[in-house]
Amino acid sequence: MIELEGVPELIDPVMVAAFEGWNDAGDAASTAVAHLDREWKGEVFAALDAEDYYDFQVNRPTVFLEAGVRKITWPTTRLSVVRVGGDKPRDLVLVRGIEPSMRWRSFCNELLGFAHELGVELVVVLGALLGDTPHTRPVPISGTTSDPDLARRMDLEETKYEGPTGIVGVLQEACTHAGVPAVSLWAAVPHYVSQPPNPKATLALLNRLEDLIDVRIPLGELPEDARAWQVGVDQLAAEDSEVAEYVQSLEEARDTAELPEASGEAIAREFERYLRRRDGGGPTASGGHATADGSDSTSYLRDNPSGRTRPPKPPKPGTDDEESSED
Repeated sequence: MIELEGVPELIDPVMVAAFEGWNDAGDAASTAVAHLDREWKGEVFAALDAEDYYDFQVNRPTVFLEAGVRKITWPTTRLSVVRVGGDKPRDLVLVRGIEPSMRWRSFCNELLGFAHELGVELVVVLGALLGDTPHTRPVPISGTTSDPDLARRMDLEETKYEGPTGIVGVLQEACTHAGVPAVSLWAAVPHYVSQPPNPKATLALLNRLEDLIDVRIPLGELPEDARAWQVGVDQLAAEDSEVAEYVQSLEEARDTAELPEASGEAIAREFERYLRRRDGGGPTASGGHATADGSDSTSYLRDNPSGRTRPPKPPKPGTDDEESSED
């Protein structure tokens, strides 16, 4: 049994988790949880034993000086709690760490132990993958669950993904088997500009999370950072005619595929978010990455020793190569 000291009784707690590594293209997911922790001044109450789950030759510890004394920070996964105030206050349990190198089942069981002791009602795992999506369009966010009833109630997709998975998929499945409602939210990051940070994808994840758990998330400078990021990528793409042409072809494919989705329901959802923010409604408050098909990632706006890689032609809308999120 896990004993928690200094953690008060929580109100309608939701666990929100993200892990650096394969599930975190552009660091979009881990940055989203870090943003929540920073904006709401999270208090760390637990950390998993790094010795149990990490290969220190892969995720090396770091040395730093504190008042002239050398100290070591070990890579691990930490849990913090934040209280979201407002008319209907609730608590978030934030889980932020690195995808473990080993003992994934024990890792998930330990996190589920915390969820059980804290009375967590829902687990939301954030992830980001690389896909054939243009940086000039809204970031696609896929919400998936293995629970058909939860999918209907929360307007999510019932996951159909088959293929390689990371700790996001494993943790979600562990929650399902343990009877804990679990959802994963995936942001699609343009594969030709995969290097972090990607504030536009982080912002999209937070907006979707806000809708999912019905809280108002303070965004701080993220919207401005997202605009600046897009301007910067626009400038880089304009310097290479092949990349500019490729981005245009992605835009055409995306616009054609999503034309039916420009529905009144989608417009109403965006308008509701605008009203909530205007009126202050609701509570106030390295390596490769996952791709749509599980293959390795490549960034086309980075030079390599043999010259800049030419981007492939995008898939045609409606083919089997279209982007899909994993579980």
